Amino acid sequence: MKWSEYNESLVRRGEILLGFDVIDNWDKELGQMNKGKTGEPFHYPDTFVLMLGYAKVYFHLPYRQTEGIVNGHAGSRIPSIPDFSTINRRINRLNIKIKDTSKNTNPSKEEDEYIIIAIDSSGTKITNRGEWMNKKWNIHRKGYLKVHIAVDIKSKKILSMGVTDEHTHDSKMLSKLVEDILRTNGCSMIDKLIADGAYDSNDIFRCLSEKGIVPCIKVRKNSRVRKTGHLFRNLSVIAQRNNYEQWKDSVSYGQRWIVETVFSSLKRMFGEYVYSVKLKNMKQELMLKAALYNKFLSL
Repeated sequence: MKWSEYNESLVRRGEILLGFDVIDNWDKELGQMNKGKTGEPFHYPDTFVLMLGYAKVYFHLPYRQTEGIVNGHAGSRIPSIPDFSTINRRINRLNIKIKDTSKNTNPSKEEDEYIIIAIDSSGTKITNRGEWMNKKWNIHRKGYLKVHIAVDIKSKKILSMGVTDEHTHDSKMLSKLVEDILRTNGCSMIDKLIADGAYDSNDIFRCLSEKGIVPCIKVRKNSRVRKTGHLFRNLSVIAQRNNYEQWKDSVSYGQRWIVETVFSSLKRMFGEYVYSVKLKNMKQELMLKAALYNKFLSL
C-alpha cells in the first residue's frame, strides 16, 4: 500500500465517524421506517443513530457527550436533537450488520471466489478498573467476555462474531460462526478453515467436512489414529506426526496469525474493555466495534 493512499484512508475515517451527510436522507428514511408502524413513530433514522454509535465507541464517549456531538456539529441541520437516553435506547436496539454494505469497487470478486477463514477467540475486560486498585484493595475481578471471530484472511475483515462468557469453550462457537457466514455473507463458499488446537475434536472435523470445508486444525501432541476418529482428523494426525513443518506449509497454517492481528487492531482502536454495564449492551458495543473496523478496512 502506498503511504499517500494510507494517509488518505485515515483522513476518510473521520468522514465515517462524523458523517452528518446522513441528514440529507432524513425524511425519506424516516418515511420508510414509519410505514405501517403502530404506536409512537420513529423520530431519528437508523443511519443517524448508527453514526452516533460509531462515534461513541471510537472516541470512548459517554452518552451525554455523544449528545453533545450532535448539538455542536449538526444542531442547526436536523429537525430535533435526541437526548442521551434516546441515543442509548436506540443504539442498543440497532440491528448491527458486521459485513460492510458500502459500495465495493469490485463487487463481483467477493461473491465469486472461495474464501479461507481463520477462527480464534480473545478476552475483553468488562471493567476499566486498574490493576493497582485490584491489588491494593484486594478487589475480586469481575471476569471478562470472550469474543469469538471468523476472519477472511485475504481481506482481513471480520465475517462473523460471537460473544460469550469466559467459561465457554472455543470449539462450542465454531459451528455458529460458520453457519453465520454461510447464511449472511452471500458468497459463502468457504474453502478452508484454519484454527489452533483449541478446535481439535472429531465433532469439529465432522461439522466442517459435511459443509465441504477443508479443516486446517492443529491437533493435540498426544493424538492418535483411532477407528472411531473422523477420516479428516486421522489424516491430519498422520500428517502432523510424520512432518509437522511440512503439514504447516501444505495448508498455509501460518496464515492463522491474521486473526490474532485483527484482535490486536481491535484492541488498539477501541481499547481492551467495554463501557456498557448490561450484558446485552456489551454485546451490542462489541458488534459496533467490529462493524466499524470493517468499514475502516474498506477505505
